[in-house]
Amino acid sequence: MSSYFSDLARQYIDGEWRPGTGSWDVIDFDPYNDEKLASITVATVEEVDLAYRAAARAQKEWAETNPYARRAVFERALRLVEDREQEITDLIIAELGGTRVKAAFELHLAKEFLRESVHLALRPEGRILPSPVDGKENRVYRVPVGVVGVISPFNFPFLLSLKSVAPALALGNGVVLKPHQNTPIAGGTLIAKIFEDAGLPGGLLNVLVTDIAEIGDAFIEHPVPKVISFTGSDKVGRHVATVCAKHFKRSVLELGGNSALVVLDDADIDYAVDAAVFSRFVHQGQVCMAANRVLVDRSVHEEFTEKFVAKVRSLKVGDPRDPQTVIGPVINSAQAAAISGTVEQALAEGATALVHGGTTDNLVEPSVLTGVPAESPLLQQEVFGPVVFLIPFDGEEDAVRIVNGSPYGLSGAVHTGDIERGVAFAKRIDTGMFHVNDGTVHDEPIVPFGGEKHSGVGRLNGETTLEAFTTVKWISIQHGRSGFPF
Repeated sequence: MSSYFSDLARQYIDGEWRPGTGSWDVIDFDPYNDEKLASITVATVEEVDLAYRAAARAQKEWAETNPYARRAVFERALRLVEDREQEITDLIIAELGGTRVKAAFELHLAKEFLRESVHLALRPEGRILPSPVDGKENRVYRVPVGVVGVISPFNFPFLLSLKSVAPALALGNGVVLKPHQNTPIAGGTLIAKIFEDAGLPGGLLNVLVTDIAEIGDAFIEHPVPKVISFTGSDKVGRHVATVCAKHFKRSVLELGGNSALVVLDDADIDYAVDAAVFSRFVHQGQVCMAANRVLVDRSVHEEFTEKFVAKVRSLKVGDPRDPQTVIGPVINSAQAAAISGTVEQALAEGATALVHGGTTDNLVEPSVLTGVPAESPLLQQEVFGPVVFLIPFDGEEDAVRIVNGSPYGLSGAVHTGDIERGVAFAKRIDTGMFHVNDGTVHDEPIVPFGGEKHSGVGRLNGETTLEAFTTVKWISIQHGRSGFPF
């Protein structure tokens, strides 16, 4: 495993593995035991330029390549991921503290998205549109945007990098990827290695391990990329969108959430408990779609709370390599401190801890809080860790008001014995995604994924990916001669 990290602890620019030329190193740590996994000298502004220029050069020929030939690269990449599944699993566990269940979940979805990319290469279609002008033929071509810049997060780095990288490449674009500095291998150079081994032409995909402390806004300001796909916090997303707009670039923003799982008075309580526990605590709660808030109708609140608390107390916290572990470490000490601070702030505001988890290094035990004041800013923000707020409500109108009272609008779920009641409820919630009688954490290759309000702009997956990473061009042909007024 250590050789796997050392082999991939480099920059990947213009088809070559090379060290960065910055003056400092990104140190890659195992968040569970603090073991040093790799050291990568950061890429500089000059290397950002080299990467984008390489992608632009390679993209011209790639866009002209027969889409069936492009498709073959993704078929090989999928087989490589399947062949290397154990190594990738071990890497996810070591680099980001993911449990075995989480690693399997991430890999399953990554393979599904690669399968979709195989088909996506053949999806762009042109159109012929009628004209009011006699003899005119209007052709509308769907073409690649050119080069896409991708910035990926630390929580599902392999999946969330691939979600943009693979479709952008399949549609004929070049790509420059900047993974999060806490997950430079799983979210970056591992993907470069897979596509290199799959036969992707050199220069098309470049991976830069760096940080804004070194490059500032150079990654998004560079004149080459026409689209920036960013997944991360709404605070950084707002900045990315502002810089993109200033430079006339399109941005696709998949940002944070403050999702609610709602339990109506006719819900299957045991099932709702299972869904809520998974929705909040999968990958230590470090998921944009996680259920920060669990809203329960007051008529079933006592039963739900008793069963929910019992289940949360049963979750094993510890070494993510242990198959029995449900809660592994959060990504770093700053995150652990922030989560602990959230719990203490809630208690200071008058909340009650039904479960009050402790913190040891990066291991943060679950906390279940109730009685958080309705006006508390904690209920308005994303909590990226194993902390959940239980909130009683009185009837559907009250539930809708509470759920929509958040500035975020990513995901959510409602549990009810009446499916159409659930659908009617879902339609009233200001989110990009909502699920009836299920959890809040879902992603599928062909459904539009994205949020409203502070949770993002744009969508990915399926047809929406075509919109994200291609553009349309109108070419008209005048059969015969036009008449001109002068």
